[in-house]
Amino acid sequence: MLHAVLLIVQVVSGVCVVALVLLQHGQGADAGAGFGAGASGTVFGARGASTALSRATAIFAAIFMLNSVALTYLSTRAHEQPKTILDLAGQAAGAKAPVAGAPQGPAGKPAGPAQTPPK
Repeated sequence: MLHAVLLIVQVVSGVCVVALVLLQHGQGADAGAGFGAGASGTVFGARGASTALSRATAIFAAIFMLNSVALTYLSTRAHEQPKTILDLAGQAAGAKAPVAGAPQGPAGKPAGPAQTPPK
């Protein structure tokens, strides 16, 4: 569950970083705006857009990096390994414990009608 939530946050933050970088002006746009070319007085003002977009980009980049570290930690965390062969046998799919008091055949399997132990 946590892994799925972190993956969603990773994708959303990555898309936001890409979108914010594409929205920002390039280095050549400042020179043109200085001579009156282009729309220097946009929605955020002449300087406000770069500051707001730069700050938002930095925040989403930090979220992306921290989330990457969290996903790496979750994926490399050691899963609990069985300590003995009995632990491994107990984890096997469909493994059933023998009934107490039932006669046992070879390899710990319940004895069938042909394998009844001598009395």
